[in-house]
Amino acid sequence: MTTGALMAGALALFALVGCAGPAAADFRLCNNTASRVGAAVGYKDADGWTTEGWWNLPARTCETVLKGNLVARYYYVYAIDYDRGGEWMGQAFMCTRDKEFTIRGIDDCLARGYDRTGFFEVDTGEQRAWTVQLTESSEQPAQKPAPAATPMSGPPALALPPKSLPAAPQPAGSRNQ
Repeated sequence: MTTGALMAGALALFALVGCAGPAAADFRLCNNTASRVGAAVGYKDADGWTTEGWWNLPARTCETVLKGNLVARYYYVYAIDYDRGGEWMGQAFMCTRDKEFTIRGIDDCLARGYDRTGFFEVDTGEQRAWTVQLTESSEQPAQKPAPAATPMSGPPALALPPKSLPAAPQPAGSRNQ
């Protein structure tokens, strides 16, 4: 499927771009929408699967959600639009809850008292740092090749737009780590 066909289908663009500069070695989320967005991340490290949330990102802001060199190639993100309703989701099911959380393990979420939530996959290509840009199709940034001086750049990727939700978790303030 081509980018043009996806845009014509009103899909949102998630521009995944590796962080530039030698000092930046983090996993960051940027909310490039006009809404407040809540986000959760999932990853697998030496101790197994972990999901963490919520980071509450005001409109047009970025936040480092995982500090330091990335420990995995694949990370998983779930985000929710608090103002307009809708969510960015995928088919990788992990455990979440309505309030701030760090959950070890992704099995038996409901039996353990958690929600089972679909995250979308982010392939960092084993880079040390990565930034996920959450954008709307109407606010799509121009696609430009990364400058030669930024070898950690990643390719853009497409994902489904926010989908309507019956209800959204209430933001509990910004989570800082």
